[in-house]
Amino acid sequence: MKTDTAIRHVTKPGANLFLELGFPPAEAKRLQAASQKEINDTRLLKQQLTEALSAWIAEHHLKQAEAAEILMVSRPRVSDVVNRKTAKFTIDTLVEMLSRIGKPVKLVVG
Repeated sequence: MKTDTAIRHVTKPGANLFLELGFPPAEAKRLQAASQKEINDTRLLKQQLTEALSAWIAEHHLKQAEAAEILMVSRPRVSDVVNRKTAKFTIDTLVEMLSRIGKPVKLVVG
């Protein structure tokens, strides 16, 4: 059996995906705004967590290989932290790394 891999539709960058999925315009606009807010909130949280890890590494004057051993990750993963490549990490992974260095994360709901 052959798998159908034909591309039938491509959503243009910046287009409202919810509108293209058939939601009414007002609902599509609301869903798009809510989705973008969630993306931005997640991005901000990851930035805060990577900044805390990077600051700890710098504060302790650690080489990336030394930090990798302590954090129990590979040296390239430490490089990603230091270079603030937040898209390469889940929030869980960043929280786990902070926990390993004795910096537990506390969640505050505002």
